[in-house]
Amino acid sequence: MGRLPGSQADALLACDFPETVTLTGARLYVFAVIDHASRRIRIPGATAHPSASWVAQATRNLVMDLEDVNCRARFLIRDRDGKFPTLFDAVFADAGIEVVLSGVRMPRMNAVMERRVQPCRRELLDRTLTWDQRHLLHALQELERFPNAHRPHQGIANARPSNPLPPPIIDPDRIACLEVRRRDRLGGLLHEYEHAA
Repeated sequence: MGRLPGSQADALLACDFPETVTLTGARLYVFAVIDHASRRIRIPGATAHPSASWVAQATRNLVMDLEDVNCRARFLIRDRDGKFPTLFDAVFADAGIEVVLSGVRMPRMNAVMERRVQPCRRELLDRTLTWDQRHLLHALQELERFPNAHRPHQGIANARPSNPLPPPIIDPDRIACLEVRRRDRLGGLLHEYEHAA
């Protein structure tokens, strides 16, 4: 999917509640939000019991974080999941963000969020034996840092949401002696590659 024009992308957020199961069989729900303009992912939390009060508090915390970074979002796309209480929509309405519901069984209406949930499952949740909620939150924090600070996104001209693109290397002598370093994250599940200084 190509980058939306600035006026559209800057105004959109999307969220979802993917779920995972721990080794003990406990089902945990992860509250995840993505900013369409920057492709920055935020994970306000995970819980075994997404009660209305927990979701509302996570939403309030998210709205405060968005205000701190001067987010200009005007719309939030979400599905019709029962885990989103009416208070969820009210918190966003108070912040001036209109909640837009996706159609029934129409994941393409929330394609940017769905596109981020699938790699999260493939790269982390399907490959990690999660002990408990604390362990899951640690892994999710690493996964949140990885696409925000390291992974290039085609939708934003191969930039990273938290880091601008470095200047291109055009000197042939520097190109000939480039070395690449690999750093493993999450015990080797994620790999970061960077030019050695």
